[in-house]
Order: sequence, then structure tokens, then C-alpha cells
Amino acid sequence: MKWIIPLAVLIIFEGIADYFTGKWGVNGNMRFAIISFVGYAMANLSWLIAVHNGSGLARGAEIFSIVSALLAIFIGVFVFKEGFTNIQAVGVVLGIISIVLLVWEFN
Repeated sequence: MKWIIPLAVLIIFEGIADYFTGKWGVNGNMRFAIISFVGYAMANLSWLIAVHNGSGLARGAEIFSIVSALLAIFIGVFVFKEGFTNIQAVGVVLGIISIVLLVWEFN
């Protein structure tokens, strides 16, 4: 499970980059775009480390996709005051269930 920490770092950098991408989208300040680019680059470096340490391409990509989507939803809804529908809430619940199923280790 050495891949958990690099995957968590990947998600953190992705969240930071998503936040600054949202800031850039609102006011167009190029500094935010540059910070976003650096965040995405660091996220991808962490992804390489996670795969090298055993996350697996399929499992790691699915966990990353779902958790980063949940983080982006949180940032969009609570920071940038974007709308969120009931059907999207169902999608969030299904995403959380899928993470549990993806990391569940069967003996």
C-alpha cells in the first residue's frame, strides 16, 4: 500500500490546481493559470510515483478520478457557489461507493 501516499499527494495537487483554475476562470489573472499549471505538473509526477509503487493503472486511475471529482465538486459548490442538483448528489454517493469497492481487498 505504498501507493496511497503518492495518490493522496496527487489528489491534493489536483485540488490546488483546480482551485486556481477556477480563480483564473473568474478573473483571468495569468498568475493563477501558472500556479494551476505547476499544480497539474506536480500532480502528474505524483501519479507516476503512485503507479510505480503499486497503485495499478486501472485501480489508481479510478480512485484518482472519483476523489478528484468529489474535491472539484466541493470547490465548485462551496468556494465558487456553483449549482448542484439532486441527480448530481446521487452521482457523488455512487462515486463514494465505487471507491470503497475499488480499495476493498478480498482475501
